Amino acid sequence: MSLDFTAIATQFVAHYYSTFDSDRKNLAGLYRDNSMLTFEGAQSLGAQGITEKLTSLPFQKVKHEYGPPDAQPTATGGIIILVTGQLIVDDEQRPLGYSQAFQLSQDASGQWFVFNDIFKLVLL
Repeated sequence: MSLDFTAIATQFVAHYYSTFDSDRKNLAGLYRDNSMLTFEGAQSLGAQGITEKLTSLPFQKVKHEYGPPDAQPTATGGIIILVTGQLIVDDEQRPLGYSQAFQLSQDASGQWFVFNDIFKLVLL
């Protein structure tokens, strides 16, 4: 049976941004102790550190809008995903462009988790 990495990536991205937009602290289960986030150049390690970073971002409301993710399988059985889109924070009228890359891996029980997460605003 081959890995349907495109379907997994699409489902993951929908779940990730839906959770992020509704309650960021609930993203903790998507990360593990060896996961790493680079958010605008600032690195956070582990599920707890990543959750602390995401919940401390200086906005209350956020809405992500994005196109279909691009995905590829990795040599180690994971999936790399690239997402580009726009986000609207609080009551701002002007959306901010962003790019985010995820590397998904599977843990010993076969559950997908975010091993690497890189987020960057795209300012033109």
